[in-house]
Amino acid sequence: MSYLLYVAFFGAAATIFLWLRDARIFFRTGLSGYRKAAYWGVLYGALGTFGLLCTIAGDMFELLGLGLILAALYLQGRMTREKIWTGTGSTLERALGSVKRPASNKK
Repeated sequence: MSYLLYVAFFGAAATIFLWLRDARIFFRTGLSGYRKAAYWGVLYGALGTFGLLCTIAGDMFELLGLGLILAALYLQGRMTREKIWTGTGSTLERALGSVKRPASNKK
């Protein structure tokens, strides 16, 4: 077992985490950029998981699997999203996707 297997596990977990963060932000704010990112995150999560399976499969597919995970992370980072943080939040809040919900118009 190579050390690259640990890198693959971390990359696939990061892909899934970013997808879930985008989904959480979309459900809290309803912004269309995060909606699109959450939908595409399903595909990128599947690509990262497939890359992890290729890495686990053996030495011959190890680099192919790492390349797929890297491609999933790259494509996920290229999605355009609205800016929702104004610099007042902490890094932990941004990583977890904690955003304020918009005020409702109910009386």
